[in-house]
Amino acid sequence: MQFTLFPLDFEYTSKWYNFKTTELGRIHDCVDWDGLTALLPKKETLRGAPSWLPQKGLLGMMFLKHYTGLSDEKLLARFNTDWAMQLFCGMLLTDNESIKDNSFISKVRCYLGRNVDMIEVQKVLIKAWKKEIPDKNVLLMDATCYEVHLRFPTDVKILWESCGWIWEKKISELCKLNKLRLPRSKYKEQKIKTTTYSKIRKKTHRKTKARKNALLKLLAKGIEIYQDLLNQVHGRGLTEIDSKTFKTIKLVYQQQKHHFNHPNAKIKDRIVSIYKPYIRPIVRGKENKPVEFGLKAHKLQVGGISILEHVSYKAFNECKRLKTSILKHKIIFGQCSHVGADAIYATNENRKFTTKEAIITNFIRKGRGKDDKPTKLIKTVLNKERSTRLEPGGRSRELRK
Repeated sequence: MQFTLFPLDFEYTSKWYNFKTTELGRIHDCVDWDGLTALLPKKETLRGAPSWLPQKGLLGMMFLKHYTGLSDEKLLARFNTDWAMQLFCGMLLTDNESIKDNSFISKVRCYLGRNVDMIEVQKVLIKAWKKEIPDKNVLLMDATCYEVHLRFPTDVKILWESCGWIWEKKISELCKLNKLRLPRSKYKEQKIKTTTYSKIRKKTHRKTKARKNALLKLLAKGIEIYQDLLNQVHGRGLTEIDSKTFKTIKLVYQQQKHHFNHPNAKIKDRIVSIYKPYIRPIVRGKENKPVEFGLKAHKLQVGGISILEHVSYKAFNECKRLKTSILKHKIIFGQCSHVGADAIYATNENRKFTTKEAIITNFIRKGRGKDDKPTKLIKTVLNKERSTRLEPGGRSRELRK
């Protein structure tokens, strides 16, 4: 019989020391894992299967996702065969082990999205890296949009999706489950007409209006029949997700009906997807993509480290965030002496605030006067840093000009 004085641990193996000499190992040493894992909820019971990864590994997997730039499927395949990635996540698979769940990365991401506050994560990382960040007195800021996977929404598309969800999915499913007679409808006829309409290259206003009118009538009848069936079976078979989607479709009908009767009226909080009702169209004014759909974020950057200052699915004016951004920078890093921002931030209110706080900006000077050489040089440097760091392809645009 043999007794081991110390427990076997991968931290005492040669693989661990080789891992420490790699770039991934150096990144691992820069992260405050104890501070990050403290933000995760602790498992109070022993119910359920044990997790493949420790709590540190859940966060480490997201670091690897952005470090490698791979898809979920390719990252999982790489993780199963790369012991350096496994050590980065605080575990080591045996020779006969592999994670076969293709949705594993997605589940980790959803779990962290539900249970981790990104603002608190940023605080932990900034606290750990604060001493190493250079040029803490220089603040760069800009707004961007993190787009979601969404087909370009039109009124006909959103109405047809709503009709398909009610008639083809839910009404037929509910009637089959409760052995009820399927109600009569013109859904199949409208499906043929909508498919024909979608194949038309030039969709005239007259044809579009006719499609919207027909789909509004079909959707109104579907909402009424589905509600009657639910009342008849006392909501049997209705899940929480279905209830939320049905509520969203009712709101879609109200919005589209109002827009059909009043074409020039603006719709507040217009829904563009029945499955992602929180998404709003964000007008960016870009040449290739004037409207984007996703999360709008106001980013700050200090010494090459990006910080999310404010995020929202609704559009907001980023120039209103300058004062708040400077005050947050002052709390975290101390006094701010230089600010680099886009031309949209150069409002009279922001100019007065930066002048009062003795902050040098890259804003174009108002009036007929000219900047002296040192001020002009500082503004040039700030413009270059802001465009190259915060705007993808910003430097290449400057060179073309």
